[in-house]
Amino acid sequence: MLPRVLDTPELFAAGAEVLAAGRGPFAVDTERASGFRYDDRVFLLQVRRRGAGTLLFAPEGHRGELTAALAPVMTGADWIVHAAVTDLPPLAWLGLVPGRLFDTELAGRLLGYDRVNLGALLENTLGVHLDKGHGQEDWSTTPLPEDWLVYAEGDVAYLLELADFLAEALDNEGKLDWAEQDFDHIIATHTDPAPERDWKKTKGLRRLRRPRQLAVARALWQAREDVAVAEDKNPAILLPDKALVSFAAAGVSDADRLLNTARLKPTQYRRVASRISLWAKTAAEALTSDPADWPRPAPRHDSIPPHSHWPEHHPQAAEAWERIHGELLELSVELGMPVENVATPKVLRRAVWESTEGHQLHSVSELVDFLVDYGVRDWQIELVVPAFTAAVFTADGGRRRGW
Repeated sequence: MLPRVLDTPELFAAGAEVLAAGRGPFAVDTERASGFRYDDRVFLLQVRRRGAGTLLFAPEGHRGELTAALAPVMTGADWIVHAAVTDLPPLAWLGLVPGRLFDTELAGRLLGYDRVNLGALLENTLGVHLDKGHGQEDWSTTPLPEDWLVYAEGDVAYLLELADFLAEALDNEGKLDWAEQDFDHIIATHTDPAPERDWKKTKGLRRLRRPRQLAVARALWQAREDVAVAEDKNPAILLPDKALVSFAAAGVSDADRLLNTARLKPTQYRRVASRISLWAKTAAEALTSDPADWPRPAPRHDSIPPHSHWPEHHPQAAEAWERIHGELLELSVELGMPVENVATPKVLRRAVWESTEGHQLHSVSELVDFLVDYGVRDWQIELVVPAFTAAVFTADGGRRRGW
């Protein structure tokens, strides 16, 4: 009999044999420690399959061996995952990628459930109650406490049955094909095994518009990365983005003045203050570096004005958006799903802008190409294009005169 947690190459191979002897799709979940560790790698992998039961894999220290054991069995197979957009990237890092996917959270949204967390869905569909409460723990802890393991097993215990229930409900409502298009889109967009880390993705960076500020931000980001890698810690624990941007905006290298620029919670303050000499030194070096090497602000030509400003400054876009958004809200009620699942409002607002003020989309065919480029699925395009046609385009598919 296998132990509770499989944590050696030999046990990985034995667990893979058990899973291979099972039947049907794999119910998959992960526990990670990104709030504590440098990256979002998997520390516990839960897999359940009919005929095999539930197996728990602890890959730390033997990640290559886990991939060698499980990839031939699981990669390319059918998976059931709850909230797959968070689990698929770290699993792809392990070389594990589904061939077909069923996301129970997304299915719940398409079916119009008010609450789509796993516990709520199980209660509302199968009448099953899960004891939750350990999702935010440090899953890099060894050994893992017994109650944590019970929690982890519960995350896949009923996923297969839940997927069967939701798939039947989707089919009855004529939404199963829609869901499958969305599931394919998740696989296509969330299985990058090595997402790029870039200082330009720092939250709040857009408020920095001076090269000297950006030079400090870049230097602080790199210094933070170096420490985070060396100590295997989440960079935000060492220096939150809010503090990093505040330090860069201040344009000073005095330690006390730096600490006074960011409003931090007491715990954050203590952590930042413990390394303030490093952050101050880093800022000083950036400020005295060659200005020719300072980064320049990124152009904002790709952005559009906030839609709250449209009625006053861009009435054509505002009128079109009001009509289209109204129809989308009616559609969402009629279909019994959130409006953001009918189509992402952010993408549609950009399409409205480019069809009116931007003067980039001149016909329905150009609109369709635009939506496809932004990842809008075929079923969504079929629903939203008529609203655009009524609000923006003429009967023959061209843009309304003056727009």
